[in-house]
Amino acid sequence: MDRIIDGALFENMVKGGAENLYVNKSIVNDLNVFPIPDGDTGDNMYMTIDSGASAPDDGKGDLGSVSARIAHGMLLGARGNSGVILSRIFAGIAAGLKDTENADIQTFGHALEKGSEEAYSAVSVPVEGTILTVFRDAVSYAGGRINGNSTLDSYFMDLMNELQRSLERTPELLDVLKEAGVVDSGGAGLVYIVEGMKNAIDGVEIKHGERPVQSAAKSVNVDTFTSDSVLEFGYCTEFLLRLQSSKINIDEFDIESFTELVRSMGDSVVSFLDGTIVKVHVHTMHPGEVLNECQKYGEFLTLKIENMMLQHNETVIENRFEFKKEQVRKKFGVVAVASGDGLVEMFRSLGADQVVDGGQSMNPASGDFIKAFEQINAETILVFPNNGNVILAAAQAAGMYDKADIRVIPTKTVGEGYSALSMLDTEGKTADEVQEEATEYAAGVVTGFVSKAGRTTEMDGVSIVAGDYIGFSDDVVYSDSPDKAKAAEILCDRLDAGSYDVILLLAGGGAAREETENLYAALRDKYRDSEIIMRDGGQPLHDFILVLE
Repeated sequence: MDRIIDGALFENMVKGGAENLYVNKSIVNDLNVFPIPDGDTGDNMYMTIDSGASAPDDGKGDLGSVSARIAHGMLLGARGNSGVILSRIFAGIAAGLKDTENADIQTFGHALEKGSEEAYSAVSVPVEGTILTVFRDAVSYAGGRINGNSTLDSYFMDLMNELQRSLERTPELLDVLKEAGVVDSGGAGLVYIVEGMKNAIDGVEIKHGERPVQSAAKSVNVDTFTSDSVLEFGYCTEFLLRLQSSKINIDEFDIESFTELVRSMGDSVVSFLDGTIVKVHVHTMHPGEVLNECQKYGEFLTLKIENMMLQHNETVIENRFEFKKEQVRKKFGVVAVASGDGLVEMFRSLGADQVVDGGQSMNPASGDFIKAFEQINAETILVFPNNGNVILAAAQAAGMYDKADIRVIPTKTVGEGYSALSMLDTEGKTADEVQEEATEYAAGVVTGFVSKAGRTTEMDGVSIVAGDYIGFSDDVVYSDSPDKAKAAEILCDRLDAGSYDVILLLAGGGAAREETENLYAALRDKYRDSEIIMRDGGQPLHDFILVLE
């Protein structure tokens, strides 16, 4: 049995892990603690590891280079808390395998230990009974059993056995898991990943799950650019360029000079070198010139050119090119996370320069935040994740971006983000002062949610029936009713809504207009001393969101 892992085997192991998670991700999704159909841990972890497994080949086949390439891809694609932690595990593994051609079992075991250490260090307050514990326990156990007779098969058998045992112990470490009667979903996802990696070692044929059919390219409103229009904004041009030794001396390639060349033909330039691949983003009036010049260095792997006047969101266009017209770098910029047309518009009206699509069950990746940062010309960018499962991805993106001072305000709900932004005043203040005030504003708001229950259970003394609507706040269930408006009214009573000055009612995509208006009227009659505001949020999953401040 093999005792050595090289670059090719490790890459195949990661692909096997991604594939095994893909075919089992619905099982991981269903392990959500809360009894509403919002489980997305399996999706987040799959998209994270798949970003590493599908990272463009840089032509380097040694183990150190392959692990670094995979880790880099995962960092950019990390989604949700479990996804970010998974990306940090592989970042630590890559650090442990740096400059190695291949690794024996002892070296690989040490690299996995570094992965555990890196994951723990990435979380400000590590919680035991999660994916962190499951991985640490398994790595410690398997590492302690390595001896002169160890093989990859025996090592991974030890790893698998302890992963499963540790996963089964997670409810004993976290009361919320015990109450829900489930094991940790992130830990379960890790079990499937390692199982897939072992399958690759054993030569088991990877069973490709049926992928959903790729949706057609989104339509554009061609009427926004007629035969009488004048090209004002140019073309958003993006490509991956593989450097070619037949055209240049790759060892002497200077990315800074290359970037200056691209910058001379456009603006909003982002250009970086990863191995022998150059990633380029540029806004230019003449994309043909850019392509002709860059093709002198290599050949294109991917290529995308878009007429920016055809982009749907005119507000995005105005924000993106405001600095081009005025050449003024403002002091503060804002990025917020929201899903639903109404919520997106609400955050834009509050001053958000960029709104990243996402939230509950649709967590954006670190790379999505970086793209948003690139569109804002500001010294300091404030980020409002508006979901507890998005904060880590935002923080990871902040650590990867060096063109502005990124400050992540740890808002866990859209209510906290709404409150913080609506009261924020940046005039004459430092970044530290603004960050502190925004955090304080967010802490002073209570957000309640009404959603359909996905299963019958009992939580917090409330009997929940599958198909009913539950009202909850801060993961505590307060009401259950077959009627969503009734569930919302009981929730408001339990949260003592009348003691707050403002009650903001955000209607989701599942709430009919008449239902929302009736609930608004009931709240207005009951809480006469509070200002009741009704808005169409359009958010998925939550029929109503109630913000009390």
